Amino acid sequence: MDLQQKHCVPCDGSAPPLGAAGEQDLLARLKGWRLDRSGIHKLAKSFEFSGFRGAMAFAEKVAQIAEREGHHPDIHIYYRKVHVEVYTHAILGLSENDFIVAAKIDAVA
Repeated sequence: MDLQQKHCVPCDGSAPPLGAAGEQDLLARLKGWRLDRSGIHKLAKSFEFSGFRGAMAFAEKVAQIAEREGHHPDIHIYYRKVHVEVYTHAILGLSENDFIVAAKIDAVA
């Protein structure tokens, strides 16, 4: 099933983070995201807009996705650039939820 069609499942912290093979498999289904393995494994991507209002409108769309899915990324806004980092805080690593949220973010970019 396409990641955009899936929904996040609640994480109670008992599941282990994905291994390298699982990360790579799911990463291949995304466009432009990179794996940051310097510490806690995260997905990261930067988006650029024509100005501050565009960046803020995008950040609001990301917030709406996060609320619907119950899975919240870190959002960094730098004038017209928005940098998003996604990981599962409860397991300090990556789960399928992170890739689902990333795919949904791409759909509104």
